[in-house]
Amino acid sequence: MNGGSCSSSMEVDYDHHHHHGHEELHVLAVDDNLIDRKLVEKLLKISSCKVTTAENAIRALEYLGLGDQNQHMDSLTNNVMKVNLIITDYCMPGMTGFELLKKVKESSNLKEVPVVIMSSENIPTRINKCLASGAQMFMQKPLKLADVEKLKSHLMNCRS
Repeated sequence: MNGGSCSSSMEVDYDHHHHHGHEELHVLAVDDNLIDRKLVEKLLKISSCKVTTAENAIRALEYLGLGDQNQHMDSLTNNVMKVNLIITDYCMPGMTGFELLKKVKESSNLKEVPVVIMSSENIPTRINKCLASGAQMFMQKPLKLADVEKLKSHLMNCRS
């Protein structure tokens, strides 16, 4: 009896995901705070995303093939690792999430990749600055699962 009920719930779950199950989102999550980074990673994984994390914007740029020393590898790196979304903290030492956003939007290869900025401070001028520079969305930290789900459905709608 148990077996039957188990398989039926599996089908429901599968049905829920099947229309974009084959298109797993690959998200690059950037945050200098380990606890915040782990939280974002966990939420994204619950939402069945593939996650790569970076502890600062410089690392993120290197991963994306935009580091100073690997400019010539640009096209190569982008083919190997297709990132569908970048989620970055705003306040980070060295380079802010806003500067990372601008670098991504300046890149011919990456400017189509949506960038979401998150911050624990709700500062309207900062939020507007980010959105005006091409950020997809501005999210208040700490992130909640509902935020991630909303973001994901928003992206799926944009892509279809």
